[in-house]
Amino acid sequence: MTSTPHTPSSPSPSAAPVVAGLLLAAGGGRRLGGRPKALLEHRGRLLADHAVGTLREGGCGPVHVVLGAAADEVRARAELSGCTVSVNPEWTEGMGSSLRAGLTALADSSTHVDAVVVLLVDQPGIGAEAVARVRAAYRSRTSLAAASYDGERGHPVLFGAGLWTDIAAGAVGDQGARAYLRAHRDAITLVECSDVAEAYDIDTAEDLSHLE
Repeated sequence: MTSTPHTPSSPSPSAAPVVAGLLLAAGGGRRLGGRPKALLEHRGRLLADHAVGTLREGGCGPVHVVLGAAADEVRARAELSGCTVSVNPEWTEGMGSSLRAGLTALADSSTHVDAVVVLLVDQPGIGAEAVARVRAAYRSRTSLAAASYDGERGHPVLFGAGLWTDIAAGAVGDQGARAYLRAHRDAITLVECSDVAEAYDIDTAEDLSHLE
């Protein structure tokens, strides 16, 4: 079973905040006939490569990636150099297990991190500008922020490191952090991104039309 992260220690107050990127890329594409989402192509690049670039261009670092379905093939084909890669053996349980795995890897890392911006591999319509806006919402290690699209909460989301243990504890099934976010909706800073991003998912064969 995936372990629960501990809360990383704090640096000196004068240190610039470190906001990592966390890419959840473990999905097996069940409704796509078993085509792992990380290996789909968009604008000449794998979705995994596209999303890693989006996090980096949005100002996030270090970048952690959680793989699952076809992990060996994704490692072989994707350009993940410089990323910390974790493989979630429980990826079939849903996104919650991958979120737990990613937060645990971040918490266990020797690199101090104050917050993380979480991005899903199957949302290529979300680019670096949306990531940068959400990243800029960081205020403290208890910050909680999310992109919004015409007032509706979406991805990416930002979790201050002080919240990781509680978020991981509630990340079950395919809900990810949804239950935690519902329970703490009044604490969320919503960052409007509808003018710079499209929050569609690549879930079904019909959704493949979004890929270019």
